[in-house]
Amino acid sequence: MADQAFVTLATNDSYARGAMVLGKSLKNHKTSKKLVVLIGPHVSDQSRAVLHNIYDEVRLVDVLDSGDAAHLAMMKRPDLGVTFTKLHCWTLTHYSKCVFMDADTLVVSNIDELFDREELSAAPDPGWPDCFNSGVFVFCPSNETYGKLLQYCTQHGSFDGGDQGVLNGFFSDWATADITKHLPFIYNMSSIAIYTYLPAFKQYGANAKVVHFLGQMKPWSYTYNPSQRRLKGDMQGSLDPSFLLEWWALYSGEVVPLLMGDYGDQPFYSGCEEDVAESTHVQPIMSSAERKQKWEQGQADYMGIDSFDNIQKKLDVFLK
Repeated sequence: MADQAFVTLATNDSYARGAMVLGKSLKNHKTSKKLVVLIGPHVSDQSRAVLHNIYDEVRLVDVLDSGDAAHLAMMKRPDLGVTFTKLHCWTLTHYSKCVFMDADTLVVSNIDELFDREELSAAPDPGWPDCFNSGVFVFCPSNETYGKLLQYCTQHGSFDGGDQGVLNGFFSDWATADITKHLPFIYNMSSIAIYTYLPAFKQYGANAKVVHFLGQMKPWSYTYNPSQRRLKGDMQGSLDPSFLLEWWALYSGEVVPLLMGDYGDQPFYSGCEEDVAESTHVQPIMSSAERKQKWEQGQADYMGIDSFDNIQKKLDVFLK
């Protein structure tokens, strides 16, 4: 339907690249919905050009200078600046229903069926299942709801300092009122949960439709060798490498050519490297199948990725 859309948000060039990959993944899986990206003022002209190439609508959102209701609320709660930016998705009233997706998500299957759900439908958060994770949610744009959300922000703030706290506070009956508004975890499968509950990942992971790259390390934090399909980077808190490799294959194959074309002669670092010999101090990231096989053969990399320190880091991330 022309009045339904997927919506995301990019506040800087890094998240803009995430939005580019998200948009491409939605299109590659044949969505019939419109694609909308809200961008902050710090997104460069080059990134905006590529976003215009991928998205049906690119809307600049600047709560600090807008002079609207969000600006007034901002004066009382400056700590919630990014949150106010995300809440602007409720102002997209030329759409009847939308699905918001964070820019650090990747679609691995068609998810148009989410538009059969009602507001506010979302998947449980892996860290606190009585709260929903605000990385993927179904909503109905409404200026009235937008005003009420801003009022709630001003009066109550956010219990976690971000949009997830605000939205869970405002839609406080999500956990108990209507089970049909609880999206299955496959629509927002978090990277951290894959490592912390492997039996469930083995049981349901093949059915994943959306992967959410939670944590400090985002896909664009790594370096990728396209010819070898190898990643380099800090593995702390990362997820099953196959999804990272899928993100990078899409980024390097379909997004980087667009960025290179629009950047022209300006300096541009894609994160992709040429095919060079692996240095001795860098550990390439194996696929989950390769890593499992090594473990079963008693060949765990005790001095590298499977070292006690790395395992301890993953536990620390989970226990936080």
